Amino acid sequence: MVAIRARARFGSSSAGGGIVIPIAVPLLAEEEADAARAAVLSGWVSQGPQVAAFEREFAALVGAPHACAVANCTTALQLALAALDIGAGDEVITVSHSFIATANVIRHQGATPVFVDIDPETYNLDCTRLVEAITEHTRAIIAVHQMGMPCDMAALLPIARRHGIAVIEDAACAAGSQIRMNGEWEPIGKPHGDIACFSFHPRKVITTGEGGMLTTANAELDRKFRLLRQHGMSVPDTVRHNSSSVIFEEYVVLGYNYRMTDMQAAIGRKQLERLPELVARRRAVAAKYAEQLGNLEGLRLPTEPTWARSNWQSYCVRLPDRLDQRIVMQHLLDDGIATRRGIMCAHREAPYYDVTQDQDLRQSELAQDRAILLPIYAQMSAEDTSKVSAALRAELER
Repeated sequence: MVAIRARARFGSSSAGGGIVIPIAVPLLAEEEADAARAAVLSGWVSQGPQVAAFEREFAALVGAPHACAVANCTTALQLALAALDIGAGDEVITVSHSFIATANVIRHQGATPVFVDIDPETYNLDCTRLVEAITEHTRAIIAVHQMGMPCDMAALLPIARRHGIAVIEDAACAAGSQIRMNGEWEPIGKPHGDIACFSFHPRKVITTGEGGMLTTANAELDRKFRLLRQHGMSVPDTVRHNSSSVIFEEYVVLGYNYRMTDMQAAIGRKQLERLPELVARRRAVAAKYAEQLGNLEGLRLPTEPTWARSNWQSYCVRLPDRLDQRIVMQHLLDDGIATRRGIMCAHREAPYYDVTQDQDLRQSELAQDRAILLPIYAQMSAEDTSKVSAALRAELER
């Protein structure tokens, strides 16, 4: 395997002469380039046989009866809500502490987001706060597996089922993560809720450039995803093009153009083959960070609950209160090390100033203000990890 140097290394120029260690680097190689080339030369470049194969292989990998490929995870989340007929007058419970797309899709459907605070240990929805957020208007819960760390589905699902509420898993970051359910280790995406939604953005563990996937055990929901992703067309173009007789399609519902291309899917199929290795390498980097940073006073490291195995899509550390987040990040950047601040909070952004918030979101805000994400990717060397750890140690001892 000859790795291809990704042009987008998710860093920025620094005063010291450029990024030495970026926040993330996708692992793409000649196999992905050859697969994309073959798709281009096949003459079928839109949604076609490669997409269908990618869906089958992804479903088999996570143990889901159905998988539907789409343009990105945002469109996946929107299709999940649309397929559940969620709209005006409905409430959807989720966390503010997530990329803004999680809240945006709720608004785009005309529904109202209801934010619940996070568990500071996992950065996921605090299930002890869930019941108080449920009202007669609650139609769904979007449980985020933040930064690849599984949400506590064993605690969340019984509450949702008791109240007759649908569960959507925002698994954007969680391809390759696992959760222990009923005594067995199971992949995120099986799914455990009603629908799980994945992202294949370059910051994720596997990538198709842009892309997303929905998994479900419900055949009717899968049918709706496929109908809605392609303009509400009654007969897919793949069927029409391969038919020996003329077929006239109809547009039976108001749909969208949320399709994945065959070039993306061809790349995704090769990335799926790498997923176990990519996760193993990331787990090794996370273990090295834990070893090198574990004795630093006041620094809170991420930990896995006994029932969770993270793919370590991100490695998030909580700074001591005495340190300024921006200053620490700038000093690391000056040393050629890219970082990111803690995950954003949607309720602090202008489109959500009008959301009535009954719950205290203090832990979400602290996570945004006090945490930083360190570089982590499969190609990280031991020397890279040591350099990051040493630079952060110097900041804490400064």
